[in-house]
Amino acid sequence: MDSAPASGPALPVTPNIGGPIVQRLAAALGYRDFRVLWMGACTSSIGTWMQKVAQSWLVLELTNSASYLALDAFLGELPILLFTLIGGVVADRRDRRVLLLASQVVQMSSAFALAVLVFGGWVQIWHVLALSFLSGCAQAFGGPAYQSLIPSLVHKDHLPNAVALNSIQFNIARVIGPLLAGVTLHSLGSASCFTVNGLSFLVVIAALLSLNTPHVAPVGQRRMLDELRTGLVYVRDEPAIRTLTVLALASTFLGVPLLTFLPVFARSVFHGGVGQYSQMMAWSGVGAVAGALAVAWMGRFSRMGVTALSGQVLFGALTVAFAYTRALWISYALLAVAGAALMVVFSLFTSLVQLTAPNQMRGRVMSIYMMAFRGGMPLGSLVTGLVIDRIGAPAAIAINGVLLSVVALWFLLRRDVPADA
Repeated sequence: MDSAPASGPALPVTPNIGGPIVQRLAAALGYRDFRVLWMGACTSSIGTWMQKVAQSWLVLELTNSASYLALDAFLGELPILLFTLIGGVVADRRDRRVLLLASQVVQMSSAFALAVLVFGGWVQIWHVLALSFLSGCAQAFGGPAYQSLIPSLVHKDHLPNAVALNSIQFNIARVIGPLLAGVTLHSLGSASCFTVNGLSFLVVIAALLSLNTPHVAPVGQRRMLDELRTGLVYVRDEPAIRTLTVLALASTFLGVPLLTFLPVFARSVFHGGVGQYSQMMAWSGVGAVAGALAVAWMGRFSRMGVTALSGQVLFGALTVAFAYTRALWISYALLAVAGAALMVVFSLFTSLVQLTAPNQMRGRVMSIYMMAFRGGMPLGSLVTGLVIDRIGAPAAIAINGVLLSVVALWFLLRRDVPADA
């Protein structure tokens, strides 16, 4: 576990970049270690989104099945359900940077392996599924380490800004990555997308090796099972974190399938190709960047929970509207606004959990939260994929949107969500 205090490092001198608005938006970038890690993560995320687009299209070409598309998403996230709790305990016991380095190496190797298989003409659907599962295993250990490392790099007052900036880099990549993937797929093929992703991991590995934050091992470690039980009991008995964990599961189970099945909408509803799909992903990413910028600007404020739930209601309504619109430009606009709403929801939920969790247990708390947050993605995609095969993509996605709004309204009416931490 790192040696940083629970409140984080001392406040930095904000870099002299732009005016007050820019400095407020970029407050967390005043911390050298966060800035270096942010730039490395952004580069790697671009490669990851290139692979996501190319891999989804590859699965559709190999199988012509929404169920296989859902299965690929499920197997990529299944390790989150199986191993993230163990990853959280390890993140509280070991150097979080070492865990992250190991995670990046495994994911890099998986990307290069898929590139070789496609380039050689040997790829089969089981190769894709197996490598998705392997990458998911690496993320199950790297995710808790990353989430619990961020609060040790910035002061507590700048933590929501850091979470939002992290979302911004991920969603900048979600705009750039699909567009690059579309160009690369047309000109060089999917193997090139997988190769670029593998190379991008070298940048984040270099960033991790350059961090100055020291690691101090915790004293008096107990058995791993005992520490895991302590984390589970803490989350169970802490109402704010328990509620946020349930909401995270609902938001990803019902919300993320909209993005998972955009290839189906692009090909079956709008009768387009991979270019259509990449443009849809890009518009969603533009909206997500805008939502993350809004959270970065607001920083830490009162009624964060109510704002997040309101955004979830809005996202559900936008999902229903997208499912039934047939005008392409309206679909783009809906995806952009929905992307903004979803990113506000995710950023605020994550900020509230990180602000509430004590530093000495942050790895375990974040692993439980991540298991719900990330675990909802494959489960939701798997169930939605099966429903799509029976009633079609528009009806299935619309049902998800209605249910998501109902869940958010229920918590709003109960006022059972933390306002701040």
